[in-house]
Amino acid sequence: MAAGAGRAGRAARSSKTPGHRPWHRDHMSDRQLFLSLRYRDADAGLAFLRAVGFTETLVVRSEADPSVVEHAQLDWRDTGGVMLGTADRPGSERFPITPGEARGYCVVADDAEVNRVHAAALEAGGTSVIEPVDEDYGGRGCAVADPEGNLWSFGSYAGQ
Repeated sequence: MAAGAGRAGRAARSSKTPGHRPWHRDHMSDRQLFLSLRYRDADAGLAFLRAVGFTETLVVRSEADPSVVEHAQLDWRDTGGVMLGTADRPGSERFPITPGEARGYCVVADDAEVNRVHAAALEAGGTSVIEPVDEDYGGRGCAVADPEGNLWSFGSYAGQ
């Protein structure tokens, strides 16, 4: 796939374009923190993440084998997101990540959404680790393992 293909509203640019600074704020999204993941079954991982509320922004598949996700970005609300790819694909050894070992906390809008996200996660093949509970420090939270074992906590507590 050509550089930039599939990026809605963004022109493809080479890093060799004069004056192009890919790290410059003009070329960055508002998201400043991404969790990196690998999935043995990237399509199942993408489906799970969409079910719990992530928004798919970009999916780049291998031209030789479209079942292989070279790179995907999913956004969480307006502040964060995940980047993922298929495990054990050519080139993945440059940045080794073991599938099923990631941990992440996602802030949701309110206590009721904790319950909704927990139910959606189970419906999408997740396993409950912590049922929705009111936390002593404030807010409500739960934890779910996705189908490959990554642990996702969802809570209305947004930190201090």
